[in-house]
Amino acid sequence: MASASSPSGKHPLYHGIRRRSGKWVSEIREPRKTTRIWLGTYPTPEMAAAAYDVGALTLKGAEAFVNFPASVASYPLPASILSADIRKAAAAAALLKKAESKGIEIDLGSGHPHPAKKEEMTSTEEYMDKDVFLNLPNLLVDMAEGLLVSPLRLSSTPSDDSPGNSDGESLWSY
Repeated sequence: MASASSPSGKHPLYHGIRRRSGKWVSEIREPRKTTRIWLGTYPTPEMAAAAYDVGALTLKGAEAFVNFPASVASYPLPASILSADIRKAAAAAALLKKAESKGIEIDLGSGHPHPAKKEEMTSTEEYMDKDVFLNLPNLLVDMAEGLLVSPLRLSSTPSDDSPGNSDGESLWSY
């Protein structure tokens, strides 16, 4: 388990992940597009690398470069190629990788530990990707789109509330 990172934040062993604010993030560029799919933020590089593997297999198929070739058969498949489905399957693969490192079996249907091993995982070990919960991966994209919207144009016709249409009474005359 190597957890060292280069000065650029990229992991020296795993592809598609980098260190940011003490956590490991994973994202993948969509083929023939400039957009990226955010795969999540994880506490370990192995979890982020497993998430990348699911994204790579979904978008690039069997010829994709993966970090854990031996685990490919155990990864969950996304319901579709929509980014939300890929992100969900990537998070499940990351959970599998975490459980694998601790020797816990996970039921893919429910996402919970196997009943025989449930007592081994405590509530402090559960992981939730806060970036996805708060929709932070799209924050900068949404802000940029807001800059592309043209400002509202004010009409030159007077409205009923304009001072020219009042009957001589002003708000300030009281």
